[in-house]
Amino acid sequence: MHFAPDTEDTLLFTVALANTDAGASKSGLDEIATIAELTALLEAHSYSGRFDRDEAELASVVDTRALLRRVWSLPRDEAVAEVNRMLRDAGALPFLVRHEPFDWHLHATEPGAPLAERIRVEVSLAIVDVIRSGETSRLRVCAAPDCSGLMLDLSRNGSKRFCSVRCGNRMNQLAFRERT
Repeated sequence: MHFAPDTEDTLLFTVALANTDAGASKSGLDEIATIAELTALLEAHSYSGRFDRDEAELASVVDTRALLRRVWSLPRDEAVAEVNRMLRDAGALPFLVRHEPFDWHLHATEPGAPLAERIRVEVSLAIVDVIRSGETSRLRVCAAPDCSGLMLDLSRNGSKRFCSVRCGNRMNQLAFRERT
């Protein structure tokens, strides 16, 4: 599946952010428990705009993470309502921008808007593309029963089931043991 480059980047960021949750992270810990950890995540995904780097911003991003984890798994029509609400609450007005390292892409909030609001709006715009293309089935939760990691299936046939090679190997090993 091919989405616009900015949509794909935002969806991959959403998976990375959502999977920092203690219930989904590979370490079993909250992986954005500190401002330094949040900063590292944002830098790894070339996030631009205002960063306050304070506890209030961190708490707001953690709340946004929980919201995005919920929206990711909603049925299409329910996701539409949530996406529209997030865009409306932010007064989002899409416009094209270009900055390093990205070519032309959509933003819908000013760079000075609060970080959590910018995240919610950018993810909403990406999910709009997914909904419009009829591909919400590509936004899933890992099929491993003991994992709540989110995953984005960009495979050609949409058959990806696990959030990581680690989960896939573990489930294959369990299936093998059950067969023998």
